[in-house]
Amino acid sequence: MTGIVPVDSVDVQILVDNVTDSLSSVPSFVETEMGGLARRRGGAWVLGGACLCCAAHGLSCLLTLRRGERTHTVLFDTGPEDRTFEQNVSRLGVDLGPVEAMVLSHGHWDHAGAMLRALQLVRDRNGGREVPCYMHPDMFRSRATKAPDGSFRLMEDVPSQAALTAHGGRVIVTREAQAIAGDSVYVSGEIPRRSGFEVGMPGQHRRTLDNQSWELDELLVDERFVAFHVRDKGLVVLTACSHAGVINVLSHARECFPGVKLHAVLGGLHLSGTNERIIPQTVAALDGFDLDVIAAGHCTGWRAMTALANAFGDGKLAPLAVGKRMRF
Repeated sequence: MTGIVPVDSVDVQILVDNVTDSLSSVPSFVETEMGGLARRRGGAWVLGGACLCCAAHGLSCLLTLRRGERTHTVLFDTGPEDRTFEQNVSRLGVDLGPVEAMVLSHGHWDHAGAMLRALQLVRDRNGGREVPCYMHPDMFRSRATKAPDGSFRLMEDVPSQAALTAHGGRVIVTREAQAIAGDSVYVSGEIPRRSGFEVGMPGQHRRTLDNQSWELDELLVDERFVAFHVRDKGLVVLTACSHAGVINVLSHARECFPGVKLHAVLGGLHLSGTNERIIPQTVAALDGFDLDVIAAGHCTGWRAMTALANAFGDGKLAPLAVGKRMRF
């Protein structure tokens, strides 16, 4: 097990998410996109379309961790494409210069599409220093979904190691867990699949190693979670897309940090599409983790969000939206 040190507080800024929502009420630890704009600009702004972030199918989170006088900043995923990422960074007034590492959760385009542009933006602000990029070797495999008629719908590849390096990334490829950012952030290894009902992404395939054919790839073993330990609160787990299954993710997090309370889970729970059938089992199993916060978004889906709201109410459910900032 790779240990991490507790931090005093963490801000999670949502740079990309499927949803925009600045009007709904939020709990005290959440700031909306519009609330952040008002805080930064005071009265010196006019509300209009040029202020707003853009929602897109994907996820990107900027983590700012504080421990004493030290601060660490990590970019977790980048969303699907350059324009959305760059526009949202600009309109949120985010400074990417302090980013000391980028972590990709898994090898899907909606989380990796803006990686190269993100590297450029970070290095424009950090004096041109290279940026460590934490990857799993299977993320670089070409992927597709198989239709009932046997045809394949190709997915855009994640940027290659060569492309990442050319853009100033120092690519670190491993299957093992790691502690990064001054040992304040945990990047998991491969997630054991034990729940029995979480079966990954039905129908997904990947290219064989010889690149001559396709093979079944429903489990997405390259998916990892990121976690940090907030003093006096517990472990916050960023699950990105939960292709491994959020119950498998949280079970493994609990195994990795025995004796540490699970405070929150944040990210996509992938309970939309074909996974809508496991909403009841997932919601029931989540209750066993005694979480204080369920910050669901991205690929969770409205049916699952409704089920979570019915089961846990406003006391625990804090839906994600682009531009929100959560302080743990």
